[in-house]
Amino acid sequence: MKDRSRLRPQSNRWGRALSCLLISLSLTALLPAQPTAAEAIPWERLTSGMQVALWNPSNTCPQVPALLMLQIDPERFRFSIHQFRDEGLRAPISIHDWQQRTDAYVMFNAGLFREDYSYLGVLLKEGRSLGSKKHHSWQGLFAAEPTDGTLRKARVFDLAFDAFAEDPPLYREAAQSLMLFDRMGKLRVRDSGKRAFQTVVAEDGQGTILVIKTADVVSLHHLADCLHRQLPSLQQAMAMDGGASSDVIASQDLLHAAQETASQSTWRSLLSGNTGVHIPLPTVIGISPRTPVRTGAPVESLQTPRKP
Repeated sequence: MKDRSRLRPQSNRWGRALSCLLISLSLTALLPAQPTAAEAIPWERLTSGMQVALWNPSNTCPQVPALLMLQIDPERFRFSIHQFRDEGLRAPISIHDWQQRTDAYVMFNAGLFREDYSYLGVLLKEGRSLGSKKHHSWQGLFAAEPTDGTLRKARVFDLAFDAFAEDPPLYREAAQSLMLFDRMGKLRVRDSGKRAFQTVVAEDGQGTILVIKTADVVSLHHLADCLHRQLPSLQQAMAMDGGASSDVIASQDLLHAAQETASQSTWRSLLSGNTGVHIPLPTVIGISPRTPVRTGAPVESLQTPRKP
């Protein structure tokens, strides 16, 4: 006859292990599903080095509307600051007029300004200052076109961590505004309850720049929290001017060059500027191909290869 008393300790161990497993599975079932938003974003190609998507994060971010998103490779595209007084204009002009004036592929609003349209914070155009001194509490700075060829072509600076030289300038083009969240994962905007249209510039871990425009009003805090949680590839992000000034537009040539599909109707109308109110903007940022445009040349042939 077997001595069953010797089997009891092993049976107890298996029983305890099974109980722990069942408890763990039960708790896991109660936790919210982890998002796979990066894979779920319906990116569509506009041209080499530039993608577009209309992403609706409502399932995981119920207080955040659909987001028009542009993904730009700075090795293929340059960023340029444009300010109405610097260009000899008497008054700010609409984003449509800015696009026609500059012939940029994409144009978006650039930062905050006073009632007299003077820029709040650092604003550099070709290394020249068009703004005021650094704003003491706004720590976001979008900078492009470095004076040192070894630096990345465009990036988001967090002035709480990053040094930025203006004299001589580290980058030729720069615009200061608010940080949304930083590389440490900290949200840098309070939940004030204020809601408005927003424009965001973000940088991912590969150095790609994202320009994001909300399709409806949202608080900066909810937007920052959603982007940080659902898009872990984003290292840090900053908010440009919001409200009625929030605007993004693409050239008709760029839109015509992209193969049209049934799924594009919503983002095409947003990106062509056919919806919403477009108020005059004193300062904008243009995105153009690094290879000079040749008259009559197709969009696809205007791109330069990515550096290794």
